[in-house]
Amino acid sequence: MPPVKERDLSGLRISREKKEDTNEKPFPWKVVFGVILFVAVVVVALLVLRGLEGEREYELATATLTYPSQASSVLTANGYVVAQVKAAVASKGTGRLEYLGVEEGDKVTQDQIIARIEDDDIKAGLARARAELEVARADLKDAKRTLERQQRLFESNLISQAELDAAQARYERVRASIASAEAAVLEAEVALENTRIRAPFDGTVLTKHADIGEIVAPFAASVSSRGSVVTIADMSSLQVEADVSESNIMRVSLGQMCEIVLDAYPDTRYTGSVHKIVPTADRAKATVMTKVKFLEIDERVLPEMSAKVTFLSGDGNDNLAGAPPVLTIPASAVLTRNGTQMAFVARDGILTATTVQTGDRLGDRIAIREGLTQGDQVVAHPDPSLETGSKIGSPSR
Repeated sequence: MPPVKERDLSGLRISREKKEDTNEKPFPWKVVFGVILFVAVVVVALLVLRGLEGEREYELATATLTYPSQASSVLTANGYVVAQVKAAVASKGTGRLEYLGVEEGDKVTQDQIIARIEDDDIKAGLARARAELEVARADLKDAKRTLERQQRLFESNLISQAELDAAQARYERVRASIASAEAAVLEAEVALENTRIRAPFDGTVLTKHADIGEIVAPFAASVSSRGSVVTIADMSSLQVEADVSESNIMRVSLGQMCEIVLDAYPDTRYTGSVHKIVPTADRAKATVMTKVKFLEIDERVLPEMSAKVTFLSGDGNDNLAGAPPVLTIPASAVLTRNGTQMAFVARDGILTATTVQTGDRLGDRIAIREGLTQGDQVVAHPDPSLETGSKIGSPSR
């Protein structure tokens, strides 16, 4: 058997020198890169802040016209202008319309004849009734003389009682015929008056429903007939009927001052007061009708115009109703320095301290009498340290 060669185990030995070399730490490159990045961020931030030095963002507000009544408003409701005295004028008789003396917009007075229907037949009947009355009056004279004569003859015993009674009866019949003829004349006169259509009160013609040649009837019995000729209204009785929600009706009281704005004239304010609160609610709309009368009115106010009513609080601001608008800014925009009131106005990105003269306080706004004009942009909440020349960033309005 051949001898076994010894294997060289020296390669399995652990070198102590290499182990000692592996204990040395590697260079901290990650830390170096982190520090460099941090420094770069700080430098960039400083450069940005230095570039924005002197610029800040401010909340700007606009100087606008404000109505003083807005400060004491407690409720707003919509409604319509309605004439409280209004009538559709119709004829009492039936006939063809032969005269119409008014048009839309014409003013009429009470008892003025505004239309007339054909009356030839009525006039003929009236003439006949008057003639019959004259005949009856003539018969009365003859019957009276005959009765007086028969009475003298009866006293002389020349005629019988029957003859006297006949004369008396004839006299009574003639008197009755006169009364009947007078009634016939009156009836014909009433029928003739019914052909005249008169204005029931002073007012203005709103609409015309019939034209000359059309048949008019009291109740428009047929399709071709007209029930009314014109509609008139007393323009001095115009009121606004506004629907107030049931949940807000407790804010309304009789005599409460109001401000009325018509949609047709949004820049005109009319003063009014609560005239009546109708004691019933509309179940479908859950509202209560409130009637507001005009304290001041002009000819531009017309029936059926839509309107907005602002109910004012009763804290002594009654004189605010209808007052003209005033220039206002937020009260917080006014600063007082050394006894002088001022506001910072923004123009071309630069703030300028402007001296102002203030007026009454209107809610969270204040009236400006001098120093500003409508449309000026002011800082709503200026810092006490703010000075003229400060720059603004991207302001909010």
